[in-house]
Amino acid sequence: MRRILGITIMLVCMLGLFAPWSQAQETVRIGTEGAYPPFNYIDQDGNLQGFDIDIAKALCDAADLKCTFVTQDWDGMIPGLLAKKYDAIIASMSITEERQQKVDFTNKYYQTPARFVKHEDMEVEISKEGLKGMTVGVQRATVSANFIHDNFGDTLKIKPYATQEEANMDLVSGRVDLLFADSVVLSEGFLSTPEGEDYEFVGPGYTDEEWFGEGIGIALRKDDDQLRKKLNQAIETIRENGTYKKINDKYFDFDVYGDE
Repeated sequence: MRRILGITIMLVCMLGLFAPWSQAQETVRIGTEGAYPPFNYIDQDGNLQGFDIDIAKALCDAADLKCTFVTQDWDGMIPGLLAKKYDAIIASMSITEERQQKVDFTNKYYQTPARFVKHEDMEVEISKEGLKGMTVGVQRATVSANFIHDNFGDTLKIKPYATQEEANMDLVSGRVDLLFADSVVLSEGFLSTPEGEDYEFVGPGYTDEEWFGEGIGIALRKDDDQLRKKLNQAIETIRENGTYKKINDKYFDFDVYGDE
């Protein structure tokens, strides 16, 4: 009898000892760029800010995940994920067929068109003939760069940049004639700034799925289906409980999510 009682007490103690471990939050490392305002950027105090960052924090709360952030240059974003430098990419990455050959994605968490920007005094027609001989600045290794190469590469001179901010500044300095990038990034990160006050959009918005994919999603390694499911559920949760709208309205005066 004493032996049975002793075993019972030991099992209770073991369960008590390991219960906190079993209930511990899963830690997920989030990779982001920190150079793509208003979606992700580093403020004057050295802190990550932006729509992507707030969405990431909200998703982690909704999925009961403990999240940390890792900054990474855009060119190395997917290689860093595959090398396990972080576990997920929340950095305004478009869900494209080419990228899906290397990584998996969650459902989209926003979708916006890409557009050209020019100086307000410039007369230009957005066509192959109208753009002939001009130079356009694009951020390299982006869907916008791929679109420009495939659709205007035989007409435009294409100048790639490591960050969108570098491209913006070269437009102001006259080193390029046009910019091409996500319309919200250009609107909020350039046109609304003092440096961009003399510039404007020109031509249509582009959302062709062949280049811009199904929207912006969270990239994960292909063997991490459990985390993908958790994040997909979290996207649904914050859309339904009003958290997404609250974050959206902090940055934009329109629904950045796009069509359902």
